[in-house]
Amino acid sequence: MKILVQRFHSTKNYTAGLMYIDGEFVCFTLEDEKRDVKVYAETRIPSGIYTLSLQTSGSLHTRYKAKFSFHKGMLLLNSVPNFSGIMIHIGNTDKDTAGCLLVGHTFCLGCSKITDSQKAYEKIYPRISAALLNDETVNVHVVDEMITS
Repeated sequence: MKILVQRFHSTKNYTAGLMYIDGEFVCFTLEDEKRDVKVYAETRIPSGIYTLSLQTSGSLHTRYKAKFSFHKGMLLLNSVPNFSGIMIHIGNTDKDTAGCLLVGHTFCLGCSKITDSQKAYEKIYPRISAALLNDETVNVHVVDEMITS
């Protein structure tokens, strides 16, 4: 499975993107802003290709396991240079992420956030986790933005 995150809008506070699974648009993404020097919880990950796995430990996993009957583990991006614990999860603004990829059903340019995050997560998670549980390789290709403001 190939997941593409196409960053399309970047500001001094956040980065918005489009997520595709095997060529099909599935949701919007929101990340921290681009920085030349990493600042914890304020810097997006570098563009690149990362494999996904399921992380079955940690407080976020425990919360999601209680919240979602379909939850099998957090979607974890592996081998991200100078980062650890980078996951795909629910959230609406850059305050909800510490470098992770947030997913949302809609993106509001004027209000700098994504909305219906849980709805988007519920859409993508079963498909991605099923591939991982079937021992498929799942790669996330993160491509830098086309527009900067």
